[in-house]
Amino acid sequence: MPNRHDEKDFLEHEKLNLSGMHCAACVQLIEFRLKQLAGVHSFRINAASHKADVSWESGKTNLKNILEAITQLGYGAFPLAQSDSEQERQEKKLALWRLFVAGFAMMQVMMYAFPAYLVPVPQIDGDLTPDLDKLLKIASMVIAVPVMGFSAIPFFQSAWRDIRNHHVGMDVPVSLGILLTFFASVWATFHGGAVYYDSVIMFVFLLLGARLIENRVQKKTTAALRILTELSQVKAQRLPDYPASMQIEEVDAGQLAANDVLLITPGQNIPADGIVLEGSSDCDEALMTGESQPVAKTAGDELIAGAMNVGGRLIMRADKTGNQTRLSSLIEMMETAATEKPPIVLLADRHASRFLTLILLIALITGLVWAYIEPARALWIAISVIVVTCPCALSLATPGVMSAAIGLMAKNGVLIKHGKAIQTLSKATHIIFDKTGTLTVGKLRLSDTIHLSTQDELLAEKLAFLLASGSSHPVARAIADGFAKHAGAVSDMEVTGLREIAGGGVEACVNGRLYRLGSLAFAEEMNHLSVTLAENLRNRTISVLAEVSSNLLLFALEDVLRNDAVDAVHQLQQSGKKVMLMSGDRREAVAEVAERCGINDVWAERSPAEKFAQIRQLQEAGAIVAMVGDGMNDGPALALADVAVAMGQGAPISQTRSDLLLVSNRLSDLVFAFRIGRQSFRLIRENLAWAILYNVLAIPAAVAGWLEPWHAALGMSLSSLIVVLNALRLYLLPQPEYAMAADQT
Repeated sequence: MPNRHDEKDFLEHEKLNLSGMHCAACVQLIEFRLKQLAGVHSFRINAASHKADVSWESGKTNLKNILEAITQLGYGAFPLAQSDSEQERQEKKLALWRLFVAGFAMMQVMMYAFPAYLVPVPQIDGDLTPDLDKLLKIASMVIAVPVMGFSAIPFFQSAWRDIRNHHVGMDVPVSLGILLTFFASVWATFHGGAVYYDSVIMFVFLLLGARLIENRVQKKTTAALRILTELSQVKAQRLPDYPASMQIEEVDAGQLAANDVLLITPGQNIPADGIVLEGSSDCDEALMTGESQPVAKTAGDELIAGAMNVGGRLIMRADKTGNQTRLSSLIEMMETAATEKPPIVLLADRHASRFLTLILLIALITGLVWAYIEPARALWIAISVIVVTCPCALSLATPGVMSAAIGLMAKNGVLIKHGKAIQTLSKATHIIFDKTGTLTVGKLRLSDTIHLSTQDELLAEKLAFLLASGSSHPVARAIADGFAKHAGAVSDMEVTGLREIAGGGVEACVNGRLYRLGSLAFAEEMNHLSVTLAENLRNRTISVLAEVSSNLLLFALEDVLRNDAVDAVHQLQQSGKKVMLMSGDRREAVAEVAERCGINDVWAERSPAEKFAQIRQLQEAGAIVAMVGDGMNDGPALALADVAVAMGQGAPISQTRSDLLLVSNRLSDLVFAFRIGRQSFRLIRENLAWAILYNVLAIPAAVAGWLEPWHAALGMSLSSLIVVLNALRLYLLPQPEYAMAADQT
């Protein structure tokens, strides 16, 4: 009976849509409040897509309590399964109306403010009469009222929410600046002095415009994730009585179960992972694999959930449904990566709230000092200090870069599992490739079979097929394919103790006798019998079937170098990376691949432990290592590397230990990923550098009294826009050109 204190047995999970967030301080507030809620196990927000992942212990809380906790903070929240399209349309429409009112008011109030700038009142050597001056001020005040009561409401609501929750967010100084400027101008309207209605309206207009652009950028940068999420919510046509009847039952994809038979019509998205039973067609798998051309599908071929059937009608059997599908795994990986931030972004987020508090203190001290120096200007200078600061540039624009990078990589067949990998990609100094299935296609072909014993050859081939079928390693798959004709003749063999030994091969007892299939060293370890290779076999991959007293079969396999391997290695070397090759294969075979690719640093015949030790040695010497691998024996090395890349066709254990998954299996996409990582980190540093430089220059200028409130409003809004638009430069990177080859995938 499970222990009721084992929280993993009772965790529930849900994805949420959030609304009302405007900056990193909002994210910090919600996460801080939810993590304090009893029973909440984990809570993570994707600041770019405004989605959240929450898990909780069902015995201590429930989804209703979680949603109420978020709404009590003043934000909106509902399950991701509920459509948010209508809410998004309403929010977008209201935001445009707020912007329109502020823009219209700004144009009108500028006409009334213009005469005061050109022909001021007589007291300051102007021609504008006091009565006309007061009339223009009152007209400006009237025009500013709808801006304060409608356009600026989101800032006031957000600020009040932050204050109520004892938290300082970006909208606290924004609202303070707006309110102080407006009410000080109202007082000056009736008691004399300068007014800044034009500044306050311009500030609201520019800030609303900046946030509208930010939202558009966020939508663009999370487009890939949104498309994948929509693909997971498709309808399915189930055939419950197949093959007796073709009667169709339409259900949601989430209601499907393994072994359901489905009809896939042209133009329909495939709702589950499975196998084609009947029909032939072409399927567009671009969003899942990065493959730009439709892939032909016939009976026996695999289908991926989320792909689109663009040709004829297919009948398929569902093998994996719901959260088990590859599509669901891709969505989860992308969402997880988007919520994880590089260390440099975490540093900025950690200090955003402290920065805001510091600015309010500086503004207060500045106002008090100027009250002694020049009382008439003290309030306006303090307001300028509050308005001119731009904390959003420190923390809001960087998630846009992250989301754009994740989306671009996914579009080109590279999925990020950990967001921190983007920063590590940009800093990697050494790239280590495995050989089989990485630089080579990995679909080995059995070229020669040599019998080493006088025992029954047919029995030996059946044994080889039986052991090879128990492994996902490329060598084992090639041997199994080579003897597939024996698939129906091994059912009477009793197999026990089948296990795969990393870096060696497969071992099992068949009908009571122990056999091994794997490398020469693996076989020799059991029977202490050496094998002498002919000269023509020295550059091939060798595997041996052995028993305790003899070697039965020797297999020679050939692999094919990937079409883009040479060019990919060359581009990485040109970018300043140290490219190395490390493999467990025979020295001659590894040397041939290294020579063709132009790799000078080569390690062959390395066990998993030796690969692990070699990477650790490089890291101790100061190298930042990226490991690209495929297969079970790469697991330890991938786990140790600073950034681990697994091939999409590789063994599951290598994929689970990776930071990036190259689902397209194209090395040109990997080169593009390194380029994106380098450019992304550069953009993040540029954004942070600009934000720091802007504040370092603007805050002292405001404190010194050199900036009017309208200067501060313009500078703050432009600073925010600059860092947001800078993130879009990531889309200017040239996309890789694919050399399409039939044997490439």
